[in-house]
Amino acid sequence: MKRYLLLCAAFMASCCLAMLPLQAEAALQIQSWTLTNGARVLFVENHAIAMLDLSIEFDAGARRDPVGLAGTASLTNLMLTRGVAASGIAPALNEAQILDGLADVAAQRGGGANMDRAGITLRMLSSEPEREAALALLARVLAQPSFPAQIFAREQALTIANIKEAETKPEQIAARAFWTALYADHPYARQETTESLTAISRDDLLKFHRLHYVANRAVIAMIGDITRTQADQIAQQLTVQLPQGSALPVLPEVSVAAAAELRIAHPASQSHILIGMPALVRGDPDFFALTVGNYILGGGGFVSRLTNEVREKRALTYSVYSNFSPLAQAGPFQIGLQTKQEQTDEALAVVRKTLEDFLRDGPSATELKAAKDNLIGGFALRIDNNRKILDNLAVIGYYQLPLNYLDMWTSNIGKVSVAQIRAAFKRKIVLQQLTTVVVGQAVAEVK
Repeated sequence: MKRYLLLCAAFMASCCLAMLPLQAEAALQIQSWTLTNGARVLFVENHAIAMLDLSIEFDAGARRDPVGLAGTASLTNLMLTRGVAASGIAPALNEAQILDGLADVAAQRGGGANMDRAGITLRMLSSEPEREAALALLARVLAQPSFPAQIFAREQALTIANIKEAETKPEQIAARAFWTALYADHPYARQETTESLTAISRDDLLKFHRLHYVANRAVIAMIGDITRTQADQIAQQLTVQLPQGSALPVLPEVSVAAAAELRIAHPASQSHILIGMPALVRGDPDFFALTVGNYILGGGGFVSRLTNEVREKRALTYSVYSNFSPLAQAGPFQIGLQTKQEQTDEALAVVRKTLEDFLRDGPSATELKAAKDNLIGGFALRIDNNRKILDNLAVIGYYQLPLNYLDMWTSNIGKVSVAQIRAAFKRKIVLQQLTTVVVGQAVAEVK
């Protein structure tokens, strides 16, 4: 117990130090290499604190869910730490033993599955005994999950219960309908339902794991108190037991449909509104122009045009926003807001007019300078601790962005012009192809 408390104290102290900002003038030295088994590694050496942050991800997100079995990716990822099969002289481990094993060395596990990717993160002390114990356990979790039937039934039931609850909430109904409307028959449109989750079996998880959690598609990101040699050894340790995967089917291209409007009745006092279209692939050359432009349009909070027009001038909403969500294939551009049901049409008209004006004229020189100053001034907060850097490394590795992506971020933002913003928005946003979803307005009020 005394050793455990000492480890926890050391871990918490390291966590506090990890929150200290890095020197702004120091370039982030990202080292990258590929193992002989095909796994890609990205590593930043940082001896400021006695910790190691690590993530390992795969092309195993929701877009890889089998047809009719939406939810397989998330359930597979969730079940990785619910049991480990016996291997050689290593005994089987149950859920409690896995969690206790990590807790005993003060290691913290995270991760999950999103639309494109899935994996596990681990924060651990860099001292060799604790680090090696945590990594040995992680390697087994990745390669030898047992997917115990009883635990699977429990997690499946909990997930179904969560979906049933989500299907009663207007914001969740809007989000699900929005993605379905935007992506139609594309895998991005697949939504977890009670039917799809009920249809998933333990064998489906085993098959999904064998197909997608493979060495040659692993992306390993690390930052912390180890050397390059140690990082290479860790990457090999985590992937040596993983199989080689065959080529995955090529997913269809995202197609953009004509403008559509869907209104779903709900007894909520406010209408929940989403407007958008598929727009941006991760790594697109327009990314920085769109980032600056979106800050001006609706990403800058109280200083954005949408907030000024919809909230400040007309008091039609408390909050309105816009954003781009780049993915491996065209991710959505989205405007979102809530308004009183009786103000739905007025709010929609203002939002559409504001967007139309922005697409036609672009930002003013004053708006451009303020946006760039804010984005550049706030960039340090994007990489002010190891965990944030790890998240950036994972994105760089998975989407194959340039290794100097973070070093050049503020420079690329600073180069953006009004003309570039106007051109980028016109390339990505077409008024005649926007999808609108409204949840809350009574059917009888629809015009």
